[in-house]
Parts: sequence; structure tokens; C-alpha cells
Amino acid sequence: MDTAHLADRGSNQLLDALPAAARNRWFARLIPSFLEIKTVLFEPGQVIESVYFPLNAVIALVTPLGNGALVEVATVGNEGVVGVPLVAGGSLAVRALTQVAGWVLPMESSAFLESVREEAAVRDIVNDYLQALFGQISQSAACNRLHSNEERLSRWLLMSRDRVGVDEFAVTHEFLGQLLGSRRATVTLSASILQAAGLIKYHRGRVTIVDPAGLEAASCECYGVIKAQLDSVLNRADLRGRGVTRSTRHRVRSESNATPPT
Repeated sequence: MDTAHLADRGSNQLLDALPAAARNRWFARLIPSFLEIKTVLFEPGQVIESVYFPLNAVIALVTPLGNGALVEVATVGNEGVVGVPLVAGGSLAVRALTQVAGWVLPMESSAFLESVREEAAVRDIVNDYLQALFGQISQSAACNRLHSNEERLSRWLLMSRDRVGVDEFAVTHEFLGQLLGSRRATVTLSASILQAAGLIKYHRGRVTIVDPAGLEAASCECYGVIKAQLDSVLNRADLRGRGVTRSTRHRVRSESNATPPT
């Protein structure tokens, strides 16, 4: 794949952090794919044939209920990967669908798992990310139970903004209601409150974040917790991708703190 053609489609931070050799091998087999909103990538229990690295798309992991309702348990954007099975031919207990339309890089799950199994640096980077993803799922469960609709909507908007890299994107109140586990009327009211406060603008299915700092103040603490976890993972991934081990970091710090010769 010619990576120059991806310039206007964004990038994936997890891919960027891989060791150069692994990254070059992966890019050679990755073909960008555009996903419309609400595109289903896999269903609960379905064998996962591909993993997906979002570039400027946002993918929701949701639990479908018997009455047709959906509850969002996590979202994945350009900081991660969607659909990592524990074993070849494995599945997950969630549905993955596009939350914000955009580009992704699909990769055959068998090739992905082979690389993870054979390369320690890749395995450590992926395992670190999965640990943060599980942390996000746990935080989202608490958030859905304890925080107000305005706080949860603010969190969702901020996380989506971080992942698409722009302040404006398309999303409907109906879809937001499904993902947040709220009635459409409730989401409409919450969005109206945020808009009246000058934090966002919403018109014909497109939302614009006007005041990110104000929106963060209106959000619950979950946004900061999840963001800090993901930032930590990406920082460690970058160090691992460049071959910087814990002992190397310690040595570099020691040398930088040493008294210079006179």
C-alpha cells in the first residue's frame, strides 16, 4: 500500500508505534476501506475474519439486547484496533459497528495473530492496548450507571473528537440514543442544553464542538480517566516500537541526571 495516499484519511497511532520492520510488512498488505455509519463489522459469537485499524472512523462495541436496544461498552478510533480474537477462528461477545463514518485498514485476523505470536514487541504493544480497552469497558459500565446524560454525551463527543481529529462530524440523535442507552428525546434535550451553553452546535445530523475545554468541564471524570489510560499505552507503545526497553530508559535517565565532567 502506498502510504502517501493515506495523508487525507488520517493515521492509526497503534500502527505508527509498531517496530519499523513489522509496520512495513503490515502496510504492504493493508488496503484502506471506507465504512459508512452503522456498518456492522461483526456480531456477537461470529467468527472474526479481520481486525480493523481505524484511521478517521470511530467504531462502537455494543451489547445488543433482546428488545432491539443497544448499549455501548467501548469505542475505538485511531488509537487502537477493533476485533482482536484471543485465538484463530475466535469471536467476541459484542457487536462492532461504525459510529462515525470514515476510513479503516482491515487485516486478516490470522495474519495479525501470527505476527502478535511471533514478535515480542508487537505482542507487548497489543496486550497493553487490550488492557486499556478492558479498562475503558469497566469505566463505561460505571459511567452508564452513575452519570447524567449531559455528562455522558459530553464524554462521547470529546472521545469522538480525539479520534477523528476534527471538531465536526455526523451523528444523529437516534443513533446517539441507542449507543448511550437513552431515549431519543432525552439525547435531544441533553444536546440542546450543551448547545444553549455554547459548547456545541447541532444541525441536520452534524455536530460541531465549539468549546472543547468547556465541554470537558461539563463531562464526567470518565473522559479524563479513559484518555489518560490510552495516552499511557500509546507512549509505551512508541517506546517499544523504537526498541527502548525499561533498562534503556533507566540508563538514559541516569546519564541525563549525571554530573557533567569538569
